[in-house]
Amino acid sequence: MKAPIRVAVTGAAGQIGYAMIFRLASGEVFGPDQPVILHLIELPQALSALDGVHMELDDCAFPTLAGVVKQSSDDLEAGFADCNWVLCVGSVPRKAGMERGDLVRINGPIFTNTGKAIQAAASKDVRVLVVGNPCNTNCLITMANAPDIPRDRFFAMTRLDQNRAASQLAQKAGEPVSSVKNVAIWGNHSATQYPDFYHATINGKSANDVITDTDWLQKDFIETVQKRGAAVISARGASSAASAANAALDTVKSVIRPTAEGDCCSVAVCSDGSYGIDEGLIFGYPISSDGSKWEILKGWDNNEFAQEKIQATLQELRDERDAVKDLL
Repeated sequence: MKAPIRVAVTGAAGQIGYAMIFRLASGEVFGPDQPVILHLIELPQALSALDGVHMELDDCAFPTLAGVVKQSSDDLEAGFADCNWVLCVGSVPRKAGMERGDLVRINGPIFTNTGKAIQAAASKDVRVLVVGNPCNTNCLITMANAPDIPRDRFFAMTRLDQNRAASQLAQKAGEPVSSVKNVAIWGNHSATQYPDFYHATINGKSANDVITDTDWLQKDFIETVQKRGAAVISARGASSAASAANAALDTVKSVIRPTAEGDCCSVAVCSDGSYGIDEGLIFGYPISSDGSKWEILKGWDNNEFAQEKIQATLQELRDERDAVKDLL
């Protein structure tokens, strides 16, 4: 067995955290020969519920679970101590009547403290995935407050959107979802995101050639992916939890494992200026990984339709950045 790695999860007793941590403990993500010590972080009022989660982890008897650290969010440095991965799931949810700008400002101080604590206490090789919304800008704030950690260690989750897009394309084509590859999500994890069907493939053929209904692709498909989160809330009375947890774990696996040939992973990363995006923004791109390093895929030709969509989501991210510029 290898030496254990430490993985912190904020909001660990919440619905997404609960759906995530058992899979982290099982060996699914980091491998059956990689022991994991889970650092489970919660608000003080949720620590009792966290005790119950710990009991269930014990009862699963996972061979790869090497330990559990429970910590109140009042002391994030203790929670993140020596962690190799930090999965930021907890955030203040958007409530009825709340504007997106309000949500950005409310969550800003939380992720300011998160970034400072990660820099102060986490392992030198730490990698950070922000799931809590608005995740792009929350990730930007976290990164800005951990300036000694390389920028390529920070990620915000657009994989849920990629998975949603792949599923919609597969259903429309009447093919299994495994046949869909190279689906990119550009920009913000919000209703302005651009799910890129032009570069997607179905059984190795352009999705645009397999699905010849251009009107559906340019309208219904994009709107369905953009508004899927709201549709889930309307249907089940709560936001996406299992699918969000699954996408977060997919993101981690895609970063630490080689990308299959002819495919990509969608994740929001710190822009290096590629495709004309402002350097330093946390922006959704298609990336590939060799298992140790990742890179933004270059040379994708985006037509006028795509450019218009990308510019819209870029402007939203600029506005969000400007709203929290005092925290950066």
